[in-house]
Amino acid sequence: MNPNVFDDPRITAVGLLFEVHAGLSARFAAQLEEHGLSSVEFEVLTRLTRSPGNQLRMTDLAAQTSLSTSGVTRVVDRMERDGLITRRACPSDRRSSFAVVTPAGLRRLDECLPGHLQLIEDWFTGQLDPAALNALLDGLRRVRDAVHPCATAGSGDSATLTEDADPTQC
Repeated sequence: MNPNVFDDPRITAVGLLFEVHAGLSARFAAQLEEHGLSSVEFEVLTRLTRSPGNQLRMTDLAAQTSLSTSGVTRVVDRMERDGLITRRACPSDRRSSFAVVTPAGLRRLDECLPGHLQLIEDWFTGQLDPAALNALLDGLRRVRDAVHPCATAGSGDSATLTEDADPTQC
């Protein structure tokens, strides 16, 4: 084996990505816990709030997260019991339902968002000048769209699906 193979910039790039993710995740988890939210619950609330009508079909929510459809069901069940989201029947498809943020869910986000944004600024975006941040966002979107083409399913932004993605599978 070539001893320099581990100096490959591809290995360095992925290693740095994992290190950054782990460091940010730990900081975010501690801050979110202060507000009674797990990282997954925060992601669900954020994705719903950023979607038209503060809602997504359950299948689209699963496509946008790293959760399976049964995993999304379990999280939504728990969050529904906590009053943060509710389910609403899909008028055009009896088999489908929407997860919808409740006023209590919006309040919880409002409470934790200032601290969350401060962490993002302190430990992530604030480390980059505007040009570097724009380049990073562009690169991350391209990689995201390649590895997770359904990440924006149901968001109303079908233009972000890659050419190879089958939108019917999202």
